[in-house]
Amino acid sequence: MKISMINYKLLWALLFILASWIAFTVFQNSTKIWSALNLPISLHHWNNSIKSLFLKAPLIPLKPLTETELRIKEIIEKLDQQIPPRPFTHMNTTTSATHSTATILNPRDTYCRGDQLDILLEMRDHLGHRKQYGGDFLRARMSSPALMAGASGKVTDFNNGTYLVSFTLFWEGQVSLSLLLIHPSEGVSALWSARNQGYDRVIFIGQFVNGTSQVHSECGLILNTNAELCQYLDNRDQEAFYCVRPQHMPCAALTHMHSENKKVSYLSKQEKSLFERSNVGVEIMEKFNTISVSKCNKETVAKKEKCKVGMTSTIPSGHVWRNTWNPVSCSLATVKMKECLRGKLIYLMGDSTMRQWMEYFKASINTLKSVDLHESGKLQHQLAVDLDRNINIQWQKHCYPLVGSMTYSVKEMEYLTRAIDRTGGEKNTVIVISLGQHFRPFPIDVFIRRALNVHKAIKRLLLRSPDTMVIIKTENIREMYNDAERFSDFHGYIQYLIIKDIFQDLSVSIIDAWDITIAYGTNDVHPPQHVVGNQINILLNYIC
Repeated sequence: MKISMINYKLLWALLFILASWIAFTVFQNSTKIWSALNLPISLHHWNNSIKSLFLKAPLIPLKPLTETELRIKEIIEKLDQQIPPRPFTHMNTTTSATHSTATILNPRDTYCRGDQLDILLEMRDHLGHRKQYGGDFLRARMSSPALMAGASGKVTDFNNGTYLVSFTLFWEGQVSLSLLLIHPSEGVSALWSARNQGYDRVIFIGQFVNGTSQVHSECGLILNTNAELCQYLDNRDQEAFYCVRPQHMPCAALTHMHSENKKVSYLSKQEKSLFERSNVGVEIMEKFNTISVSKCNKETVAKKEKCKVGMTSTIPSGHVWRNTWNPVSCSLATVKMKECLRGKLIYLMGDSTMRQWMEYFKASINTLKSVDLHESGKLQHQLAVDLDRNINIQWQKHCYPLVGSMTYSVKEMEYLTRAIDRTGGEKNTVIVISLGQHFRPFPIDVFIRRALNVHKAIKRLLLRSPDTMVIIKTENIREMYNDAERFSDFHGYIQYLIIKDIFQDLSVSIIDAWDITIAYGTNDVHPPQHVVGNQINILLNYIC
């Protein structure tokens, strides 16, 4: 009995030693793996490496949060507070445009130009019950189609089911008022929750080429797979993109990309019903008559100073009259484009709405000549020059995510932060940046990180070249009924608020394309040429 007990204790001791040795070996190997992650093969500013980690998602070693990560966390926490969960058991308990009531405060038969018209909005559900909380996504607009006039209204949410909608009556004539319930608060909450749950509503297909061999492979910001991955990492800015590594292909062989919508949704069946066409963008003020606005013998409005960089924006920021944009706080002049841009180097950076600007410049300045940069596809870099006037205008796309079914080259693609960093900058250099549309289908942290990194790059640029002019163009509103879970203007509005918050401490100007496109009532990600021209006219007034 005694011998058996000794053998039993000895066995346990041996097992303990063996377990300790295994744990130590695993720790050593895992340390080697993390060390390998920090020593990838460099390709330009990318880290392009192969990983056989067999993980469902790329992991990051435990370490203190960086300043950027803390800021991302802070912004998301604020947004979570502003967009709380609004679960509902039946469609009848959600906000109804038909049952909600709008009342003009202190109504008059005739209003004077420059007056403010206020409307009290009381939201009700489909059963007629008063809503007890706010958070509905509303869009207020006034217009006079015959005068080609329009402006946005200011919406104040009292967070108890009531709203104050304020219109500034900028012009004389018959004015129509519109107040759209784009999404009820329950829909807003559902979109916010769904957005931040997954990266796979849009997937990317990468093309790898090695000699005569060509292979396609799935790519993305995060890949839920056990397969071996290629990682394309910007170490400094901690922005990464991944592809499933094709067999017998190096990661550096990635040449082209396109995206596809995946049949993935993070909305419940009940939530999806809120985004059926009949429930999106419903008019609340359908039965309202037009408002009559007169001059009322008011004195001539005081002359406003010329628009310049750094001026404070207002809500609304301006109005459209005779198809021309008129800011509230300053005046715009008609500028001769050729002379204004003489000796200027203009960098247009971002999405296809910036490419639209490039096309407008080329169509408007007949002396601009396009330079063949020997790239292919609609998203290729563009350069146009006027040698006599020394005008240089160029456009380049931003880096991943870049959503589109059209195949584009990634050989020369870089993060905008790197493009800004290699820009010398001086008083004749102008940089215009626009980010947003391609980020809407992905969790909000992706957009916040990109905006913060661009902010840091601009800050570095203005330190070394404070005379450089930097302009941020916000997103355009887009088609209202186009796949709300991926592309709703609610996602764009959140990004619009984030951009205004992040860049407020820098000496940059914001061209408020969001407010401008609401005023024009475009509802098109690529608005008509006259709208683009009015956006560009703001830039020309800043420059000249």
